[in-house]
This record gives sequence, structure tokens and C-alpha cells, in this order.
Amino acid sequence: MAQRPEELVELLPEAEPFLAREAAVSEAGERRGLVLVHDLAGEFDAASAGAMAGTHLLGALPHEVIARFDVDSLVDYRAHRPRITFHGDRYESFAAPELSLYALEDDAGEPFLLLHGAEPDFAWERFVAAVGVLVERLGVTSVVALQAIPMPVPHTRPVTVTAHATRRSLIAEYPVYWGEMRIPGSVAALLELRMGEAGVDAYGVAAHVPHYLAQATFPAASLTLLEHLSRLTGLHVPTEALREAAEAHRTEVDEQIARSPENTAVVAALEQQFDQFTAAREGNDLLSEIGEVPSGEEIGAEFERFLAEQERRGD
Repeated sequence: MAQRPEELVELLPEAEPFLAREAAVSEAGERRGLVLVHDLAGEFDAASAGAMAGTHLLGALPHEVIARFDVDSLVDYRAHRPRITFHGDRYESFAAPELSLYALEDDAGEPFLLLHGAEPDFAWERFVAAVGVLVERLGVTSVVALQAIPMPVPHTRPVTVTAHATRRSLIAEYPVYWGEMRIPGSVAALLELRMGEAGVDAYGVAAHVPHYLAQATFPAASLTLLEHLSRLTGLHVPTEALREAAEAHRTEVDEQIARSPENTAVVAALEQQFDQFTAAREGNDLLSEIGEVPSGEEIGAEFERFLAEQERRGD
């Protein structure tokens, strides 16, 4: 039986201070103006960069769970099989997927929310509607997505991002790289779309992960996501541990690449492509028209390859 959106989520007693404050608001200008960050881990998170950024925030900042979603109604266990520990002759534990809303405080004591956990497989519209209810009841005025996408870029250059928003003014300082293209959907994308339709500011950044690291880890992308989160929202979030992890990872990848002349040549070609594109933008602030940047069709194809590989790994 189909559930109502609000039945997909359980508000915990820890949410009461937020609910009480917002219930006392009589005018829109009195709303607290909370930022809600989401990093839903799924097929649209190359190198698990968004999920790693969220995990880092939970490990580095004070937090508490204020709401839990009904994952049994949202997650396809056969597509994303949870781990069960088997010891000798018995099953000992079950690592159930989680999807929770956390209240955190940044380094300056500013509260914000983090929606962290598995991306729903089912009931996308009802899930998004449930998040919309939380946005209204908790005083959220900005919804921010942290994601990562596979791209033909080298790990030896700064991590770039694609910014997106319900209003251009929210990301006015970010360049527009692409024209129209059709890409695989995600709950995060639908959430942003529906929030915009409801008049809620929603925006985010997708870090560009080297396609040859999309199935591994890439801490530099997670670091970049948090740097842009601070830039967009003014939140003060710690990044030093991620910076150290990114530097160590860069050394490891450099050593692995250096063992193969073929891989070295591929990275060198990507570096040349990246540098040409950067020079073209710095020269006239326009996208180059001589082919250095992949087309929308090529980016869409890269998404499809990434998702197909994810499905094969799941099987």
C-alpha cells in the first residue's frame, strides 16, 4: 500500500527545538534560515566523493540524529545487498542501510542539517515530498547537494566542479560549461527540481572525478566539495584531515601511474586537454570551440558507462 510522504520519515525527540522555534514564526523573515546539505550515496557519486564529504562532517563536527527515513520502503536490498557477518556456524550481525537527517554545528557554532545515507531506489516523489515537509517544519531555506561525476580530467590538476541551482543568481560566480543534455536521473536532481518549484532555494556542486578513479576513492574531490560548500553557504567546516588524505592519495596514485607507460601517456594527454581548456577560458572566458572539452553527448555517454560499471560491480 502506498504510503503518504510523511509516513516515510520519523521525527525524533531531538528535532523538537527546531520544530518549536519554527512553529513560533509568524512571518517569513523570522525563519531561522537553516541550510540542509545532502550527499545521498548512490550511482551519481563517483568515487563516493559526496558520501565521503558527509562522513567527514559527521566525524569532525558535533551532531545528533533528528529524523530517520524508512529504508525498507525506499531501498532495493537485492540491488544494493547489505552486508551480514557470518562467523563459523551462525549469522552475527546485519549492517542495515540507513538514511538519516542530522543536526550539526559548524566550527563557528552555526547549526545546519545533513541528509546522509543511501539514495532511495523507490518512491522518489514521495521521498522528495517527505523532505519538503521537513524543510517547511524545520525552517530550512537552502538545500545544497554534494555530488561527483566521472570526467575525462587528470588527477594532477585542481578538481573542478559543475554548479547548478534553481536560480542562476545563487551560483552567478560559477561558469556554465554545458548546453542541454539528457543524463541519468537521481533523487538529488529531482529534489532540487521540486524544491525550486516550491520556491525553496536549492543548489549544489558536482566535483569532476578522473574517470579512471571513479570506482575507487578520490579524497581531493571530497575536499573540493566542502570548500565549495563553505563558499556557497558561509558555513565554516573543517577540511584539514581531508586535505592530508588527498595529499597522501595523490602520492599513491602518482606511484601507480608511473609504473605503466601506457597510463602515464593517458594522464599526459588529459593534462594537455585540461590545460588547453583552462587557457581558452582564461583568454576569453568562453568555452573553446576546437574540441578540447567533451560534448554533452560524450558526458552523457560517460555517465552511462559509469552506471553500467556500477551495476556490474553490484551483480
